[in-house]
Amino acid sequence: MVNKDFDLLIIGGGSAGLTAARFARKLDLSVALAEKDRLGGDCTWSGCVPSKTLLRAAKHAHTIKDAARFGITFSEPVIDFRSVMGRVQTVVQKIFESESPDTLEAEGIDVIQGAANFITHQSVSVAGREINACRFLICTGARPFIPPIDGLDKVDYLTYETVWGLEVLPPRLALIGGGPIGCELAQAFCRLGSSVTLVEGASRIMLQDEPEAADVITQRLTDDGVYLHTGAAVERVEKTSNGVMLTLSGGSQVSADAVLVAVGRRPLVDGLGLVEARVGYGRGGIVVNKYLRTSQKNIFAAGDCTGGYQFTHNAGYQGFMAVRNAFLPFNKKSVLEQVPWATFTDPEVAHVGLTESQARERHGGNVLAANWPMDQTDRWQTEGDSPGFLKLVYLPNGKLLGVTIVASRAGEMIQEWALALDQGLKLSHLAESLHIYPTYSIASQQLASKLRVDQLLSGAMGNIVRKYARMMS
Repeated sequence: MVNKDFDLLIIGGGSAGLTAARFARKLDLSVALAEKDRLGGDCTWSGCVPSKTLLRAAKHAHTIKDAARFGITFSEPVIDFRSVMGRVQTVVQKIFESESPDTLEAEGIDVIQGAANFITHQSVSVAGREINACRFLICTGARPFIPPIDGLDKVDYLTYETVWGLEVLPPRLALIGGGPIGCELAQAFCRLGSSVTLVEGASRIMLQDEPEAADVITQRLTDDGVYLHTGAAVERVEKTSNGVMLTLSGGSQVSADAVLVAVGRRPLVDGLGLVEARVGYGRGGIVVNKYLRTSQKNIFAAGDCTGGYQFTHNAGYQGFMAVRNAFLPFNKKSVLEQVPWATFTDPEVAHVGLTESQARERHGGNVLAANWPMDQTDRWQTEGDSPGFLKLVYLPNGKLLGVTIVASRAGEMIQEWALALDQGLKLSHLAESLHIYPTYSIASQQLASKLRVDQLLSGAMGNIVRKYARMMS
């Protein structure tokens, strides 16, 4: 027992911290939430919310341009970029209302504005105040990683944190990084009227996803008008009389009016006094065990600051589980191996579990993979969508290992596969679950049914089944 001001002090008010605070209050614990910037974190202010709002505006512009394909003719859309960004900020503020200091205070959560740093493993200094608590939870998130590119520090580059302050659409935008953030923003700005060049040092974009998914998005971005440079690292950035010049490996150059750096994120652990608290950490973030406990038994950490999967939904889950493990018996594993994710390009790319290459590394030659083109699904035909597919990675006994979906609603479609993997369901379960027609999700049943039928009708079992069917005719 310690002389405590609160049962729980949470450092960081993003997805993990907010979820943790609200769950702790449901347990009737006294809770303080320390935030040095704005409650809501990256998701509300610079990540999920503004980016998806911008993508929606961009899709409207694209739909108008593409309407002739459906027999509907429009004039070229007039894009008021200031109004577009104004709506982005309106949506951000609307969502922030549910997580503002006043809202949290009304829920019984003490909100303390200021940077927090540990004095010892049992006390923290926040805004000149020393606070003791029974348990601590660190949820400080992550920040953009800025690569050491020659001259980059001499130009006013953008990141996913600062791009939302733009009031004028950049005529020429160069994006460094072909991951989810880079691909989403490249497509959005291109559809809104920028001339966009996307530069990726690796041989392809979207390295975390299946190569087939990267191929689809590469083609779609190119069709939209994005100029792609893969296998070309940026070696130098310099100001010019009319903007910025990027020099790539191999000597090619890219001229732009603005540069956006999107090469990843790094856990935010500086200035927390982790040494004083004797909490282990490194470049990969704060070190936690499978229950999210740090090297100090009374200090937990959750979300992006621990490294691993840096997604809002994973951070919220871990925030909840950290409180559960800190205050309730029978700790439960909270660092998941299988976390679903989606990149919200058009089409979307969603994934859960292992990729085919990862599965073969782990399970060897027994691994099977099957693809179902989305154009074999009637809803795809009625919508006139861009190419896509559903890919399953599985074992001969029907055990699922991983799923990738490329489709307009892939982020929604992946949910049942995430549940199937979590619950250890097999292909037969998906094949026997009736899906609504005509939907995109029926593709899941179609592929699972095909594989199940092929399995039943193969080999000796197939001969028996066919023989029995003939006998009953």
